[in-house]
Amino acid sequence: MTSPSAYSAPGRRPSALGRRGFLALAGAAVLTAAGCAPQTTPAAHSEPAGELPTGPPPPGTELTIAVRTSRIQFAESGLGKKLPFSVAGWPNLSAGPDIIQGFRAHSIDLASNAGIPPIQAEAIGVKARIVGVQVRHHPSYVFATAPGSTVTDVDGFTGKKIAFSQGQAQGVVVLRALKQAGIAHDEVRLVELPSTQFLTALQSGQVDIAPLGEPTLTKYLSQYAKDGARGVRTDVVDLLSVLWAPAQVLDDPAKAAAVRSFVGLWAQGQVWAWENQDRWIDAYYVKDQGVTAADGRRIVESHAKPVFPASWDEALAWEQETADLMAEGGFVPEIDAEKLFDRRFEGLAAAAVPARYREEG
Repeated sequence: MTSPSAYSAPGRRPSALGRRGFLALAGAAVLTAAGCAPQTTPAAHSEPAGELPTGPPPPGTELTIAVRTSRIQFAESGLGKKLPFSVAGWPNLSAGPDIIQGFRAHSIDLASNAGIPPIQAEAIGVKARIVGVQVRHHPSYVFATAPGSTVTDVDGFTGKKIAFSQGQAQGVVVLRALKQAGIAHDEVRLVELPSTQFLTALQSGQVDIAPLGEPTLTKYLSQYAKDGARGVRTDVVDLLSVLWAPAQVLDDPAKAAAVRSFVGLWAQGQVWAWENQDRWIDAYYVKDQGVTAADGRRIVESHAKPVFPASWDEALAWEQETADLMAEGGFVPEIDAEKLFDRRFEGLAAAAVPARYREEG
C-alpha cells in the first residue's frame, strides 16, 4: 500500500473559502436539484447490504448512467450489446456537483468522476460509494492563463486570481500546485467557480489562471494563444478516475448486479478506445467534442494507456490524503476514506482487461 506521505499536501493555513462557505454552497446546489424529487434522509454509512450478486440482474432492471465516454465507446465498439440490463438514459453530465445533485434527486444511478466528488458528497451527507478505479500517473490538467497574462510558471501565481472548484479535481490540483511551489493560500486569491465557468472567467478576466483538461485546453488555446494566453504545465497528478453510485443503488441487489456487470465493460471500453485511436478520435474528439482530428490526435498521444489496479490500496491512500488535504484547508470535515469505497467491487475492472492494462497491487 502506498503511504499517504508519498503525496504532498498543502499546509494548514485556512483559505478564505472555508468549510462553512463550502458546505453552504454545496448544500444549496444539491437542494436546488432535488427540489422536485421525493425528499429522503440519507442513511448512515453501513456495510453494503449482503454479498455482491454474481449472476445477471433480473429482467426489467434499469440504470441511468452518466458516463458519456462509455456511451460512445459502447456504441462504436459493440460492447453495449453485452449489457445485461436496460439503460434508462445517458445524462450528459460530468461535473462532480451536477452528479451529486443527480444522486440526491434519484435521477442518476452510476457516474464517472475524479476522486474529489465522493469526498464532497460525503461532506454534505449524500451517501455514495466507489465501485471502479482507474489510475493516471501523468498530469491531467494544465494551468491556462488569461489573454494578456504575464504568468509563465507556477512561481508567478503569487497574487493572482485562480479559478477554484472545491468539489472537483481541479480544486485539489490547484492546492497541490500551490503547495509544491511553496505558495500559501493567502498569497493568492481563490475564486470559487464551477469548472464549467472557468473558460468564461478566463476570457472575461475574472480570473488570471484556471486549470483546464482536454479537450477544453486545446479549444481555449486555439482561440486565445494569439492574444497571449498560454498553458503552464506542472507535474501535479490527479491520480483517480472512479465509477461511483449512490448507496441506495448498491444496497439494491438487482441494481448492484447491474452495476457489477457494467464495471468490466467500462474498463473494456477504455481499452477499446486506446487500441482503436483513429475511430475514437473521430467519434469522440471530432464529432462529440468539436475539435479537429489533428488536435484529437495530439490529445490522445499526450495520454498514457488506461490502467486498472487489482488492489485499491493506493487509491484509498490517495483518497484519504486528499480528504485530509481538504479538511486541513477548512473545506470539509474530517472524512474516513474507507467509507467511500465499496470493496465488494475491488479488482473487477482489472480482471476484465488484458494484463498489460492491469496494475497488480
